[in-house]
Amino acid sequence: MEILSISIDNDALKRLNEIQKMLGFKSRSKMFRNAILGMTKEYEVLDALKGNAESIFVMTYSDSKKNNVSDILHKFEDAIKTELHQHNSGTCIDVLNINTDATTMRKIFSALKRSKSVNSVTYTIIRKTGKRK
Repeated sequence: MEILSISIDNDALKRLNEIQKMLGFKSRSKMFRNAILGMTKEYEVLDALKGNAESIFVMTYSDSKKNNVSDILHKFEDAIKTELHQHNSGTCIDVLNINTDATTMRKIFSALKRSKSVNSVTYTIIRKTGKRK
């Protein structure tokens, strides 16, 4: 096995230790391997997607970052059919109904995942569609 080292700030380390304890992982290495496997599977599903599909994206971000997130979403406004926005103690929660081709769906997911403004983003493929609606 390869040995990797990472740098994280104190707050992230504290949260990491709390999660490790809560989930009962004996080591951080095992916890990181599980997280990496989960992320890999998440990308593999999108990578295998062909044609058009309808999906639901759920994301969270700080209210102070809403303009940054809005800029990302505006680039994909043709693919986003519905957006539900809610505030919860300074955190924004968006639910997006997306209907587009697989390539664009991957671009949207990657843009949100890479953004420092977005805290979390998950997706569920609702159905594969024949033609874009």
